This record gives sequence, C-alpha cells and structure tokens, in this order.
Amino acid sequence: MAADIDHREVVPSLARRATDSVHRFFDGDVFYSFRRSPVAMAAFAVTLLLFFVAAFAPWVAPHNTDDVTTLNLMNARFPPWGFTDPFGTEGVAQFLLGTDDQGRDILSAMMFGLQISLKVGFASVILAAVVGTALGLISGYVGGKLDSVIMRIADIQLTFPAILIALLIDGTVAGLLPRALHQDLKVYVLILAIAASQWVNFARTVRGSTLVEKNKEYVQAARVIGVHPVLIMIRHVLPNVTGPVLVIATLSLALAILTEATLSFLGVGVPVTQPSLGTLIRIGQQYIFSGEWWMTIFPSLALVVLVLAVNLLGDWLRDALNPKLR
Repeated sequence: MAADIDHREVVPSLARRATDSVHRFFDGDVFYSFRRSPVAMAAFAVTLLLFFVAAFAPWVAPHNTDDVTTLNLMNARFPPWGFTDPFGTEGVAQFLLGTDDQGRDILSAMMFGLQISLKVGFASVILAAVVGTALGLISGYVGGKLDSVIMRIADIQLTFPAILIALLIDGTVAGLLPRALHQDLKVYVLILAIAASQWVNFARTVRGSTLVEKNKEYVQAARVIGVHPVLIMIRHVLPNVTGPVLVIATLSLALAILTEATLSFLGVGVPVTQPSLGTLIRIGQQYIFSGEWWMTIFPSLALVVLVLAVNLLGDWLRDALNPKLR
C-alpha cells in the first residue's frame, strides 16, 4: 500500500500534466501576444467560423448540393434575395445568394466547396510538411553529398512556378492512367501535385535550423553517449525546429488553397461533381458578362476572406514565435 502511495506521489497524473500544459500555454508569450493583437483575434475568429461551416456543411447548409436528385433546373440562375437580374427575375428567400446554372443554391455550394478546398489544402500541406521536414532534417544533419543532392533538387524546383509543377504532375498522371481511373483519383492527384510544389519551403527552412541545432551541446552530448543519429534527429533536433515548420505550414495552407482554386479554375482541379470554390468561380465567370454576377462574386469573396484570414494568422504566428520581435 505504501509503495502504491509513493508511486502516485512520484508520478504525476495525466490530468495534472494536461492541466499544467494548458496553464503554461495561457500564461506564455504566444497567448499573450495573441490577446494583444486584435487583427490576430479577428483572423482567428473568421478562420474558426469558416472551418466550422466547412466541417459541418452537410448539417448547416440550407440545401444538399451533393445530392443531384434534389436539383431542379427550374431554379437555375435565380438572383440573390432582394435583387433582380437583367431579365426581370426576382430573387427568393429560399436561395439567399441565388443559384447557379444547375439550380444549386450558391450559399450551400460555397459551404460544400469550402469543405473540399480545405480538405485538399490541409492534406497537401501535411504531406509537404512531412516530406520536406524529413528531407530537411536528413540534409542538415548528415550533410555531405546527400545534402548537396537534396538542395540542388530543391534549387531546380524553385525555378518553376508552383502552378506549372502542379499542371505537369496532373498532366503526367492523366497520360499514364485511364480516363475513368484518373477522374476517380483526381483529388488525390491534386493533393500530390500541390504537395510536390511546396515541400521545398519546409526542407530549406528545416535544413537551416538543423545546421544550427546539431552543433549545440545537447546534440553533442547525445552523440557522446552513443544515441543513434535517427533518434537524435527525432528526439532532440525535430522538437526545436517545429516553430518555423508551424509558421510555414500556416502560410502554405493559404497558398495551397489558392493553388487548388487556380487549378480548378483552369479545369484541372477537382471533378465538377465535387465543386470547390475554384470550380464555382470558373462556372460563374461564364455568366458574369450577362449580368449574373452572383455566381462568381460570392465564391470569390469567400476565397479572399479565407486566404486573407489564414495569411494574417500566419503573419502573427511568425512574429509571436520569433524571439527577436518580442
């Protein structure tokens, strides 16, 4: 019994550790910087709202635009509620932001499109972060010829625009796979294409941080006691380079969403049956000169607000994690 009591006294409970971690976060410099920045708080609120709408789109959207059986072509090209189109058609309260050429409610289509855009953005950034961080750690820690090869590949890729790399990968996969299979895998190909265009930023940043960290005393002490280099990179170096990785990931999320929207606008993005914000903009721009502006204006505004909010969060996080700017 005494041994059990001593054990409970020596080893803190998981609940206590979690509580202490929460207290340290709220008492730390990052949260203090967040509370002192109205721009960051507003950007976080807008981002959280858009993420909530995207995550719960099937439940909060007025109409289920994924179910084609609910679409009615008689409802096509309705203007927003309170507006009248050039042909004299008045908007109805059932479709607050109007409808597109297929009779889809623009507001509901934006919610589902936001969900797809965020899915592609998050998946591509996570893939790029994993690959880029791993290559950056290896390049910076091992050095030598391996470092030269990885960095020269990164330098070559930086000479090509991200959109061109994504188009090249998508076109290559489309030429290698049957058309039906390519359409089924289009979202995954898009994620791979965007990730392939963004891993360089992670790799170069992590390599630079690794070059600094590997010469510090704690890494040298780990080498002396015989810790395997892989464990040193994972246990000691990686936790100290996560700050820059988080900043790059936040900024890369906005870039990934824009890249996906650009590719979808060009017709090589997600399938038309699963329209993202870029696809909605592409569909709407075909009718903007006929006076039906709502099909492209509202999805464009949603894309601008999302990217702006994420970029503002990334800028704040970069300043908050930089000790020189505190």
